[in-house]
Amino acid sequence: MRRSIITTFRYFYKILLATSVIAILADCKGKTNTVAEDVIILPDSIISTKKWRIDVDRYEVVDGIIGNGQILSKLLEQYGVGASIARELEIASADVYSVRKLRSGNNYHILREKDSTAVAEWFVYEISPITNAVYSLHDSIYCYIDTIPTDTVQRHISGVIESSLWNSMVDGGASYDLTILIADMYSWTIDFFGIQKGDSFSVYYQDVMANDTLRVGTDRILASNFITGGANHYSFYYVYRDGRGEYFDEQGNSLRRAFLKAPLSYTRISSTFSNARRHPVTKIVRPHHGVDYAAPSGTPVYSVGDGVVTVKGWDSKGGGNYLKIKHNATYTTEYMHLRGFASGISQGTHVRQGQLIGYVGSTGMSTGPHLDYRVFKDGTAINPLSMDLPAVDPIAEEDMPAYLRDIAPYLNLIGVTVSDSLHADTLAQRTIDNNVG
Repeated sequence: MRRSIITTFRYFYKILLATSVIAILADCKGKTNTVAEDVIILPDSIISTKKWRIDVDRYEVVDGIIGNGQILSKLLEQYGVGASIARELEIASADVYSVRKLRSGNNYHILREKDSTAVAEWFVYEISPITNAVYSLHDSIYCYIDTIPTDTVQRHISGVIESSLWNSMVDGGASYDLTILIADMYSWTIDFFGIQKGDSFSVYYQDVMANDTLRVGTDRILASNFITGGANHYSFYYVYRDGRGEYFDEQGNSLRRAFLKAPLSYTRISSTFSNARRHPVTKIVRPHHGVDYAAPSGTPVYSVGDGVVTVKGWDSKGGGNYLKIKHNATYTTEYMHLRGFASGISQGTHVRQGQLIGYVGSTGMSTGPHLDYRVFKDGTAINPLSMDLPAVDPIAEEDMPAYLRDIAPYLNLIGVTVSDSLHADTLAQRTIDNNVG
């Protein structure tokens, strides 16, 4: 077998090292506290480089991407691996990471000897940026999972909206997944289609890093303030004693609401709540007790809250395909002009907040694809855009001191004015709210 210069160097180095050790042991026989001087130890990176728990210096590494419809046996055949080995591998990997789980578009790596035969000895499949399935193709056939250790790093980003939240965050160096996390976190309290030029944000968050250099993704947002329309929207991540984590404002009120702000990602509001609107089709002036969200046909529609589907069918009065969901004894919502319903949705189905229930369409009396969304409180239609969204439980009174201690490091950083009476003021306000309610 022909060796490269590095392989030859390592071969003679190991012989020299072994000879030196034997000589030192012979010289030290019968002696104690003897220190050998002038012994040169080469760095581990010169002796071997470990990756995927394999001494990769031994191999030529070939990188590739799983093709659409590509069969593993055919892929490995290109590197001298027979069909029988591929069959053994399928059996051996079944309980670790089955080769049937390999998906097109993911990266793979072939490790083969640096010689004329160039037969693959290892096949590495990237499950994720930090997790790999490693398959042995020589001697014994087996599979194991190799995961790169990760750390979290705290970061901060702030900016002023010039055109869109996305553009402002990208300009500030943020990633796409951080933008999604911000939108999800504030989805109950901020209408991001209503943000304007001059609105601003300040966000402290954690990134997940592998080997100190590879950014894997955003772990979570720790604290933030989004200023829109001159109003502050604070958010702090708090972990309960039972391990549950949730976002609250500076007074311990949950950012999460019983209802989402809107049931879909829309292009614009084409018609608002009105007691006297001229219908675009019939031209008759009559009440329109809902909000029309213009969106492309097929846009996903989600339930704004937990509840039970009470009606799934066709509205003969012009609503087309529609759903009605009862959330509790007080609130019911309707979703009209749907192109179709999500799989598994039927009368009596229990749905969760944010669950897919249907798709935007133009069924019934409609001039174009949109969602007619309606909210009823105690049986009376109310304006979804102005309703005071019911919140979930705030931080419990006994947990408030611990909560304020935990968020204290971030309060000044994002512009919250701290006072010793904050705790007392918060509890007093809650007492007033409860008495009024």
